[in-house]
Amino acid sequence: MNKVTTLGQFIIERQSDFPYAKGELSRLLRDIGIAAKIVNREVNKAGLVDILGEHGSINIQGETVKKLDVYANEQFIAALSAGGETCAVASEENEELVQIDTAVSKNAKYIVCVDPLDGSSNIDVNVAIGTIFSIYRRTSFGGTVEEKDYLQRGTEQVAAGYIIYGSSTMLVYTTGKGVNGFTLDPSIGEFCLSHPNMKCPKSGKIYSINEGNYVHFPDGVKQFIKYCQVEDSASSRPYSSRYIGSLVADFHRNLLKGGIFVYPSTLKSPKGKLRLLYECNPLAFIIEQAGGKASDGFRRILDVQPSSLHQRTPLFIGSADMVTVAEEYMMRYSSVEAS
Repeated sequence: MNKVTTLGQFIIERQSDFPYAKGELSRLLRDIGIAAKIVNREVNKAGLVDILGEHGSINIQGETVKKLDVYANEQFIAALSAGGETCAVASEENEELVQIDTAVSKNAKYIVCVDPLDGSSNIDVNVAIGTIFSIYRRTSFGGTVEEKDYLQRGTEQVAAGYIIYGSSTMLVYTTGKGVNGFTLDPSIGEFCLSHPNMKCPKSGKIYSINEGNYVHFPDGVKQFIKYCQVEDSASSRPYSSRYIGSLVADFHRNLLKGGIFVYPSTLKSPKGKLRLLYECNPLAFIIEQAGGKASDGFRRILDVQPSSLHQRTPLFIGSADMVTVAEEYMMRYSSVEAS
């Protein structure tokens, strides 16, 4: 029989990856795994209970909150609060930072940024959705968590990952020592190592973008799309267009098969729409550890200095060669527009 390695076992075996943590980060990652199992259970039976549909409120992003969004947010905050290793949570669903002030967390060293349920507009139509998370070490000491504690560059992340709730449920994470994927085995209720040392192909044949917004895209993006569609046997073009509309799902496919996901600025959203802290930074950390690349079109995502909790940014992420080509088009046509 092949040896089965569970997420808990793997984290313990890899404790040497973060010797300064003394077990706290290991326990924090296990807390996230527990919350993921609870959310997965509700996602899988969502069609059978009164948990689909809209909650009736609007979140800080101006988006209608779904019932399952609220549930996922509550479960992750509850698990992180109970675990005692998290002093604060930055969530897409909360306007302000959630301070965790319990007896077990008073000396906690970590801040978690999370999108509890990415792609929630797809809940009602049974399309893959997910959770994205990012972990930072607190830089201040004692008392209330300060702004500088969570407004850190992506390069300061100590761990990041995502969970995709699809035909199977997977948890993928990195601590800066490569990327590993775990598939949930429902028969034993454990995430088991299924994708060790994940690598993103240097190039691919897929581009993922909402072409319905084409008229609102910058010229650099329009020209890159045309490049993807031109026939050229040397570069295996034209590329296939694949867009699910769920960031985690599109990212996961391109990580495994190679490709690029693009969510650029538009006339309606000149600063982009995806959030830097809990969507772009964690996925950028993962893709770089897998050999890929993440950019805002002009600079590395992980080098961007955050200025606000819900800051938005354009995103070009995936196979390194494809992102580089997209950047070249952005640079070339931004200079043309400027002149």
